[in-house]
Order: sequence, then structure tokens, then C-alpha cells
Amino acid sequence: FPLLCLLSLSTYAQPELELDLVVEGLQQPADITNAGDERLFIVERPGYIRILDGDGSLLPVPFLDIDGRVSPANGERGLLGLTFHPDYAENGYFYVNYTRNNGDTRISRFSVSANNPDLADTDSELVLLDIPQPYGNHNAGDLYFGPDGYLYIAMGDGGSGGDPQNLSQDPQTLLGKIIRIDVDNGTPYSIPADNPFVDDGSTLDEIWAIGLRNPWRFSFDRLTGDLWIGDVGQNEWEEIDYVPAGSGSGLNYGWRCYEGFEAFNLGGCGPESSYTFPIHTYRTGSSDGCSVTGGFVYRGEAYPGLYGKYVYTDFCSGRFWILEPTGPDSWRNTEVLNDVGGEYATFGQDAGGELYVGALTSGRVYRLRANCETPEAPTLQGDTLFCNAQDAAMLNAAAAPAGYTYAWFLDDKLVALTDTPEYEATAAGAYQVRWRANELGRCDSPFSNTLTVDMATPPSPLISLNGDLLQAAEGMESYQWFLGGEALPGATGPTLLPQQSGGYTVEVVDPNGCVWTSIELVIVESVERLGLTEAQAMPSPFSEELFILLQSAQPGEYQIRVLNLNGQPMWGNQRVQAGEWSKRIDTSTWPAGVYLFVVQQGADVYVQKVVK
Repeated sequence: FPLLCLLSLSTYAQPELELDLVVEGLQQPADITNAGDERLFIVERPGYIRILDGDGSLLPVPFLDIDGRVSPANGERGLLGLTFHPDYAENGYFYVNYTRNNGDTRISRFSVSANNPDLADTDSELVLLDIPQPYGNHNAGDLYFGPDGYLYIAMGDGGSGGDPQNLSQDPQTLLGKIIRIDVDNGTPYSIPADNPFVDDGSTLDEIWAIGLRNPWRFSFDRLTGDLWIGDVGQNEWEEIDYVPAGSGSGLNYGWRCYEGFEAFNLGGCGPESSYTFPIHTYRTGSSDGCSVTGGFVYRGEAYPGLYGKYVYTDFCSGRFWILEPTGPDSWRNTEVLNDVGGEYATFGQDAGGELYVGALTSGRVYRLRANCETPEAPTLQGDTLFCNAQDAAMLNAAAAPAGYTYAWFLDDKLVALTDTPEYEATAAGAYQVRWRANELGRCDSPFSNTLTVDMATPPSPLISLNGDLLQAAEGMESYQWFLGGEALPGATGPTLLPQQSGGYTVEVVDPNGCVWTSIELVIVESVERLGLTEAQAMPSPFSEELFILLQSAQPGEYQIRVLNLNGQPMWGNQRVQAGEWSKRIDTSTWPAGVYLFVVQQGADVYVQKVVK
């Protein structure tokens, strides 16, 4: 692990953050989310969900009041999580995670009132899960719908300290796990068919991932679908786990065998390779803090310098950081705010992707703001066409101001960081660049314009038979014909009359400057080259009828045609199987003249002239 630790702890100055107060007077805000409109929904731990409307006003009547069903909001209990169904606008369903009066976790679905969009129907509760909790802490509490439409629920290890019952590694309990269920099918839910342990009788079907201590806050990147988990540590390490979209099923994050990268309690544990380790850790009980609060990847529009960066904080220290990739397996962690005593317990995002943070003790919600200078977007120019897989398109960005490097993106994914404005694009797709800040007080630039790099396709067909002539694709800038790999002097036009048998190719340069070389077309003198003992069109001259005969010792597939001297098909382009094959063709309507009987197998061509 030392290499990954070193990379993730490398620091560069990045945009500083500030917090703008949005609302105060709340009771222990524990979660913040949106329902796809201008409103913010704020979860209060005693059992209320409040609405902050589009004007910034806190509505006096709670959206949901289940205070009587929620255990006292002390320690780590209470109403802890809220998420809206992806089709909330149509079905009105939302889901909550709370601890009951007996201390156990309950996952429930509620419905919005049929008559008031700012009021939930408290009688509509449908209980999905009741999960026993052996202790009062480590309840986690977050839940989200993933990009796949399934509901993901984070569960802590049951509490106490050090996971004394090893519940996080126990496959027969939902504690210390991430659960994945299908709430659109089944009563009250069903198990997704691709859940990793569906066919494993030793593990509960609901389990999607194992080995978490207290994943208090997790989130999905709204653009990429990547999963980010802030898992609270024991005595040594707080950690951030990262799962790229489309992966992560069945992973084991290691607790209690490991805390962060270090061994904690290896009794009964598997080999180190059995576990998935975090992308970043920081020490518990240090000046960095004592309890990580996982956040979000910023996908808003107000602060381009934050775009694509994961923002998180620590409940105890009030320090905020940004995590961002610097390559396929390396990360950069940068402190962007130090607000001692804030006790920031949760993040949220509005419908536009702007980020908010809730201060538990003071009852305040803030909006995050980048405090930095943002340059104009760079321009991007360059070639936008590949001729073949060995070529590259050269892209050129406008020169960056001092204090910036170049971040290159392909189809919205970071592919390179460079110190120079040139980039060789070696894959087709949509390219953008932005200037990435590496000095304090600077923001990343907005994205440049997009250049779509295409892979050129060769003209088709590059070579064909046209009557007596070999025909290359028309409309090319230049031509060169070859026989047996040797250039034919003066053979620089789109057609060639072959003077002898052999293998012919043509090299063309298309209007884009791309060079293409055809396959070899072999003109043969004898039908034996094609594996035939006989191939004839009879008689010659013919009048009302032409008889075609193919014979071979073994069956094979052949393409049969009769062309006029202009290359126009008179009959055929038919594929036949020969041992012995024959056909009589009515030629009574054909004009007098010379015709070509063509037999082709692969790139080998036999041509016989016949006369009417």
C-alpha cells in the first residue's frame, strides 16, 4: 500500500471553499437531498423532514413528521436518511432510514399527499426492512437509488467498538454491509437477479458489499455512476472507498480484519488479496479529525473549478478536502477549508448539482462556494480524423496562464494531465481540455469546446473487377497499382487492364490524406488455382442460351457472374457450392458482343471471354 498512500497524500493548492448560510434554526440536520425540483428536503434527526422552498424559505409545517416512531435523537440514532424514487414525479414514493423506538433500524417507503406536494402521507408507511441493532451506535443511515434503479442501503457493523461479534464479516447478517434491493418488484421488495450472493446459500441475498464499519454517508456520482463511501474508522484511520460504475458487486472492504490499510484483527480472516482497500485514509484523533463525513462529486455549474472533484469533511475538525484522480490508480487529496467546530454531519445536492452541508449541533445548512479566480475556457483545435489504428490526431489547446496544467478528457473521462498544450489523441471520441489549477486561489477553467475525433473508414470497395478492367474506388486524390508487390510504372489511374496473371493491389490516397491499400486480387490463368477441375461458359459464340459448368474434386463456395465489358452484371453474383454444378442461362435478349464469365473464390479470380 505505500505507493497508493503516497499518491493520495500528495498536495497541490486547489480552489478554496467557503460556506454561505442558507437556513438556520433546524433540529440536528442529518441529511439533505432533492426531489428533482427547486426544493431542498432536510432531514432532522428527531423525526422530521423539512422543506426549503425555491425562495430559500423554510416551510413551517414539516413534509414528514414521524417523531413518535423514531427513537430519541441521541448518540447515533434518529431519522438518518432520505431518498426519492427515480420516478417520484409520477409515483410520489420516497424512502427513509431511521432507528425505531426499540433501537433497531427500519427502512420504509412513504408517499406524498395526493393533495399537497409539500406534505407526506404519514399513514402510507410500507416497511421494507427491520434490522436488529445489538448496540446504540454505528447505525450508518444513508440510502440512495443507484444508476441501475435499485435501492442501496448502507449499514454499520452494529456498534460497540472493534466489532466484537465480527458482524461486518458475517454473511448471515445485514450489519456492516451495503444492501441492494429492487423496490419496484415484489412485496415489499425483491432481490436483483445479479446481486452477487443470490446463488450462495451461506450469504444473505440482499448483500451487495461486505466489510464496512460505519459508512455514515455515501453517494453516487450523478454523471458517471461511480460510488463513493466515507467509512468512519475505529481508533486509527478514517477512509474513503471508491467503486467505479459497473463494478463493486461482492467486494469485501476488510473491516474488522483491516482498518484502512493496516491490520486490525486478523482472526479468521482471509488473505490480504481478498479485500478491497480505500483510495485514501487519514489518521483518527489527529488534527485532521475523528469521524469522516462522506460527500459528493461536484457536478454543478456555478464553480467549474470544482467540477468532477469529490468533496468531503470531518465531523470533529471541520476540515474540508477535495479528492481527484491524477491517473488511473493515483489520487490527489487537497485541503480546501478549515472551519473548526462546525460538526458537519452531512452533505447534499440540489437538482442542479450544487452542494450543501449540514451542521448538526448548530442546526444550520450552508451552500458550498468556491473562493477563487476562474479563467475563461480554453479553445481547442486540431486534426479530428484518424486514417488507421496506428495514427493519432494532434490536438492543441490555447496556452494556459501561469499556475495551470492541462487536463484532457475523452467522453467526459480524464485521460491525461500534461504540462504542454499538445495532445496526441489515439482513440476516437469527444475530446475536451480544461486548465487545471495548481496554485492557491485559482479555479480550474471551464471545459473547452469539443472536438470529435473520428476513425476514417476506407473507401469500399477499394478494388473490384469492372469488365476487363481492375477498378479502384473513384474520387481519390491519387492511385498506384502493384503486381506481386512491385509498383507498376505509369499505373496511376483508377482503372487498370491486367496484362498478365498474378496478384494485383492498389494504393489510394483519399481526400482526407489517408492512405489505403486494397486486398490482393489475383488474376489466374487456370481454374486449378481455384480448386476446380473445370469451369466453362459454352458455347462461344453463343446465341439464345449459355451453359455454365463447374466441377471440382471437393465441394467449395464460388461466386459466379457474367458481365458485359462495361462491368455491368448480366447474370449472377451468385454463390454456389461445387462438386459439380451447372446452369443454363437464357440469353435471347442480350445484345451481340463480348462478355466475361467470372469465377471468384476469395481474392482469386478466373475470367473467360465468350462472344454472342
